[in-house]
Amino acid sequence: MGKSGFHPSAKLQPWTTFAVIMVVFSVWPRTVHCQQCRIQRCNAEYVASTSSSNGLQEDQPADVDYCIALRAYSQCTKKTARACRGDLVYHSAVFRIKELFSQHNCSSVGPTSSGRAQGTSHPAVSELCDYESRAHASQGPRQGRYAHCGLFGDPHLRTFRDEFQTCKVEGAWPLIDNQYLSVQVTNVPVIQGSSATATSKITVIFKRFQGCTEQKVYQATTEDLPSAFLDGTREGGGSLRILERGREGGGSSSSQVEIQARYIGTSIIVRQVGRYLTFAIRVPEDTLNFSEEGSGLQLCLHGCPRSELIKEHTLSGPVPGPVAPRRSYTVERATAKCREILQVEDVYFQSCVFDLLTTGDPEFSMAAYGALEDLKALPPSKLKQNPPRTPRLFSAAQRTDPGPSLALALAALLRWLS
Repeated sequence: MGKSGFHPSAKLQPWTTFAVIMVVFSVWPRTVHCQQCRIQRCNAEYVASTSSSNGLQEDQPADVDYCIALRAYSQCTKKTARACRGDLVYHSAVFRIKELFSQHNCSSVGPTSSGRAQGTSHPAVSELCDYESRAHASQGPRQGRYAHCGLFGDPHLRTFRDEFQTCKVEGAWPLIDNQYLSVQVTNVPVIQGSSATATSKITVIFKRFQGCTEQKVYQATTEDLPSAFLDGTREGGGSLRILERGREGGGSSSSQVEIQARYIGTSIIVRQVGRYLTFAIRVPEDTLNFSEEGSGLQLCLHGCPRSELIKEHTLSGPVPGPVAPRRSYTVERATAKCREILQVEDVYFQSCVFDLLTTGDPEFSMAAYGALEDLKALPPSKLKQNPPRTPRLFSAAQRTDPGPSLALALAALLRWLS
């Protein structure tokens, strides 16, 4: 009679050993409460997706396909967690998944293998390189939510937290810097002797995203608003592209390009308004690190440093630093000019008046108009659900009627300028 069982000399791949353990535990008797647990299906799908026939094994260097399969396995266990509370197989699988994420340096955020055809070695490109498809298949408090950041004018900043600031920030400053992209702007003085600055250069780096795009760099200056990346291409892997939007705004000198990065659900609009540039971006919240630690200096995420802030965006108080004596706008003229362009006296209207008074440059009124149009085009919202949120003009301690506050602030600024 032959001997049964495993021979000591048999060599099993790590994934095979894990699969055998899972199968043994799967047939172990369980209580009626655990019979609804579907961990067996999760184990089977994972084993099938990482089998040697698909070229994915736990003992091989991690690649994008393996991480996708592992995330799919993790998602499957989460969906059956309630029914598997007392199931030993379930808890063993969860523990092993955590080990594998760490061992192979796989991120828990990203595409799953749900859109991959059985028997193929690569996930469907439509899922891997389409953030919205991944978002609908995933779960989490920030899934499907978007954040907006804009920089325009003197410059004025709307952060991902919907906070509005007016800053000096002369020189080069990072707006965004994470695992997906980096954005840096360079601001220069508008008028000699003034603290007013405006953006003269924008550099956007789209970092390599395996299976979707290689690294691409876009750079705009006051002399050139290109409709291509630095390497001369207008696309990256089919899920990253540049669109030229041309001129708009009733005969103004503004032009713009839009960059769409579908694989990370991100859209960017760069405008040239007169001699300067504006920037707007819409990104999924789950790609941002809102924690104060470890995210570095990022103006879009944390706002401007205190030393660079012009204290009140609503103009309640003098603007720091000297202002050039040659001014072509009074409060009345600046207000009338901005009313021609902006119909609602909101934070963008206030920015418009502020810039005309501090710079005397009529082009800055179009910067505020363009920023408002970019907010409408790239609103912060739930995925295809919420309308754009109304900008918050005042903090909780400062909420008053914006009309009188604006009038008093402008009057104070005029007195200081005089």
